[in-house]
Amino acid sequence: MSQRKAEYLRDLAAHFTNRRVDQAALAGMSDDEVITCLTDIRGIGRWTAEMFLIFNLQRPDVLPLDDVGLLKAVGRYYLKDKSAASLLRGEGRQQVVELAKCWIPYRSVATWYLWRSMEPVPIEY
Repeated sequence: MSQRKAEYLRDLAAHFTNRRVDQAALAGMSDDEVITCLTDIRGIGRWTAEMFLIFNLQRPDVLPLDDVGLLKAVGRYYLKDKSAASLLRGEGRQQVVELAKCWIPYRSVATWYLWRSMEPVPIEY
């Protein structure tokens, strides 16, 4: 881990330890409010905040548009083998948003299944 990433992790931990970020309060916030709160912390971007929403707060309807795994799967299975790089840009992103409307209110679940579809080896839990 780089020194910079270690600094970001220490800063994030300090935010929780010093209660500048309150875990209980996050649970009561909207997805957009959580993203805003977390991305105000140095080193935390939108993708990281969305992963927090999915895996920590267990929000069922998050569509992480910056996630390369999701975009690769959407490109492969829904959009005629479009590359993830092409889907990261304007019109491509909008295509993913439109496609994912039919997954509401379970876009996190759809994302998880799409991630799993791209893994060649089964994972044992």
